[in-house]
Amino acid sequence: QLQASGGGLVQAGDSLRLSCAASGRPFSWSTMGWFRQAPGKEREFVAATRDRNGGIFYADSVKGRFTISRDNAKNTGYLQMNSLKPEDTAVYYCAIRTSSSVSRNDRDYNYWGQGTQVTVSS
Repeated sequence: QLQASGGGLVQAGDSLRLSCAASGRPFSWSTMGWFRQAPGKEREFVAATRDRNGGIFYADSVKGRFTISRDNAKNTGYLQMNSLKPEDTAVYYCAIRTSSSVSRNDRDYNYWGQGTQVTVSS
């Protein structure tokens, strides 16, 4: 089970940190990803990190502004979002893939959080 939190309403240029708390599975042996879905658009890949050996990937649209991280001891993942833009407005989902290889395809992820709304005003 995944529980995402940390969304909210912010202004352009502000920062937010999303959290994703996982329970019921050894988090350190999984790949964690963040995806987002804006109104009227398909869900898109944002960032992902594989297991304890590292490996971090970002969508080009967020590279340099967002940072994905994880704390395996706490079974929690994070998405630090800086320099937010109105186009970042979306529902953000965290997901876990039971394989340790990273994927940008949401169909490859097995467990999903409920989503947290991020709204960035101009």
